[in-house]
Amino acid sequence: MNNRKFCFILFFLFLVVVVSNAQDPNRFKTQVDELFNKEYNFSPDKKLVVFAGSSSIRMWKDVQEYFPNYNVINNGFGGSHFSDLIFYYDKLILKQKPEILFIYEGDNDIAGNKKPGLVKRQAKELYNKIRVDLPDTKIIFISPKPSIARENLKKEYMKLNTRLKKFCDRKKNLDFADVWYPATDENGDVFQDIFIEDGLHMNKKGYDIWGKVISSYLE
Repeated sequence: MNNRKFCFILFFLFLVVVVSNAQDPNRFKTQVDELFNKEYNFSPDKKLVVFAGSSSIRMWKDVQEYFPNYNVINNGFGGSHFSDLIFYYDKLILKQKPEILFIYEGDNDIAGNKKPGLVKRQAKELYNKIRVDLPDTKIIFISPKPSIARENLKKEYMKLNTRLKKFCDRKKNLDFADVWYPATDENGDVFQDIFIEDGLHMNKKGYDIWGKVISSYLE
């Protein structure tokens, strides 16, 4: 095999990887437009907290009730990746100018065959954008959660969580909310009773765990 042919094969394989990891963010346009146009009647004496990310955020319908001392916006949009939140950054984060921002992404990235290193780089890209535009906003990355449906990806999720935590530990005004270990037993197995029927999305027991973890970043 000559060098030219070998280089062509490598380039083709690179394109296959790029295309396989690519997602069309316009698949969420309707959801995002609804979130962007939603109006709120908030108390002026409470801090604004925004939750942004994928369906685990979107399905937390009563998130405001968990944190009554804050004005809470739920900007979750189902099935999203870090790349989607970057694409809709202006509409879902910058517009609201939150004082405190919780981000939940990475769950679908890993399930979509993205490597932990790539996901961490996209998390860094998002963080850098926010820090430039909103330097005083407190940012908290919520760790990808364990689940029954994605048990086969446990090692990849744990690798990503390790990388995200290390990144957060090195940055000012950036925290890492670990919801992985509180959702597992002494053997490291995920609790079976914190999910709805699909084994992926959480019921109230699951969100109670999240509420307890997240409340520590609001004190």
